[in-house]
Amino acid sequence: MNDTVRQLEPQVIWKHFADLNAVPRASKKEEEVIAFMKSFGEGLGLETFEDAVGNVIIRKPATPGMENRTPVVMQSHLDMVHQKNNDTDFDFATQGIEMYVDGDWVRARGTTLGADNGLGVATIMAVLASDSIAHPAIEGLFTIDEETGMTGAMGLKGGLLQGKILLNLDTEEDDEIGVGCAGGVDITASGSYRPMPLSDLYAGFTIHVKGLQGGHSGMDIHKGLGNANKLMNRLLYAMGDYVRIAKIDGGSLRNAIPRESTAQIAIAADAKAEVMARFEAEKQAILTEFKSLEPSLTLEVKEAKAPADAIDPATQKALINALYAAHNGVYRMSPAIADLVETSNNIARVLVADGKIHIGCLTRSSVESSKADLSNALRANFENAGLEVGLSGDYPGWAPNMDSPILKVMESLYTELFDAQPHVAACHAGLECGILGQNYPGMDMISFGPTIKGAHSPDERASISSVQKYWSYVLETLKRIPENA
Repeated sequence: MNDTVRQLEPQVIWKHFADLNAVPRASKKEEEVIAFMKSFGEGLGLETFEDAVGNVIIRKPATPGMENRTPVVMQSHLDMVHQKNNDTDFDFATQGIEMYVDGDWVRARGTTLGADNGLGVATIMAVLASDSIAHPAIEGLFTIDEETGMTGAMGLKGGLLQGKILLNLDTEEDDEIGVGCAGGVDITASGSYRPMPLSDLYAGFTIHVKGLQGGHSGMDIHKGLGNANKLMNRLLYAMGDYVRIAKIDGGSLRNAIPRESTAQIAIAADAKAEVMARFEAEKQAILTEFKSLEPSLTLEVKEAKAPADAIDPATQKALINALYAAHNGVYRMSPAIADLVETSNNIARVLVADGKIHIGCLTRSSVESSKADLSNALRANFENAGLEVGLSGDYPGWAPNMDSPILKVMESLYTELFDAQPHVAACHAGLECGILGQNYPGMDMISFGPTIKGAHSPDERASISSVQKYWSYVLETLKRIPENA
């Protein structure tokens, strides 16, 4: 499987990607990949070091004749989103990603592929390892924890980097040049309840919501895909007060649209027929609404062991109402940039069990005031339900600079190479450029990359032909870096 991937062109990228994908690299568990990257740089005889928070920096001098060009930082993040299908037996802590070729796509078997941002990392590795690629002085900046807090970028100290141009290799459409991105903030609502014992008059059932596509909570939020947490709550709301909730477990990572949710419930025996009729009616309504968007969606309720206890009715009603009212999806489109989502929210995680309630959201926006507005709306809604609300991990957006010198170089070069106009755009994803720009305010920044679809889900895939196109763009960009002012 992975040997076939290593033979793809350009081999210099795919072989490094395969090496990287053999190393466990979950966000906040990057010890092995940090060691891997340091060993890589040291093995090349290049200046290699780890900063105070775990970012790895590898420096390579300019090739002959390029010494007078502006020094460049090539940047990608080491961590990857760990998602797998429920029926996939895989341990991210010990196993390497199992890849295979499917036509023009490289995929993984039942898990995320890690092309986000592993192909960017592999690109930088290829440049650092080469003895034939022309380039100015290069700093390979490999950040940690981009996917769950961007703490690597936040912790990078000013004055550490020497480069004046930043090439961020984390965009997922090969015809796009990124010039801006959204900021974000984590919103967590939490509370507690006293589990109430249930009598023998209740029967147990389990509800499953599964088969959703999921995806990136920034790049895919405008598609209107199903959110498992919202759909589960909709079913529970429809089933009414006859249902007692023992447990809800839905979603996982803050930046992934939830694909699956499970609820353990109890139903009074004399109300079973009515509750099941309500479930079926709501199920059919949902399936009809999502028929074209989510063809693999399944909603099912099965008999199970009756739970011993459940949430008290008042807390249950407040919780279901709050989740129903909480905004999910696009909140506002940008009035300044066509087709750009300005502000959104992803209800990423709902866990109700053992007397505890946890709801995790990621709110994104390219406008700070709009981000605050939606954050306040969510806070007010959850506080009205008696939950405590905390905001954390706030990070800024990246404001577009349409006069950027490196943008002008790359726009012209794209047209020359591919006889087409690139799509110069800001994106709704969170890139590290905005954060890095705080400590390096004079750095000229751009983002680009190969085509990757389905990031943050087990449907993640990378286009082979696009990687070939992107690699030629990288090589020519390095040749065209302007002289140092």
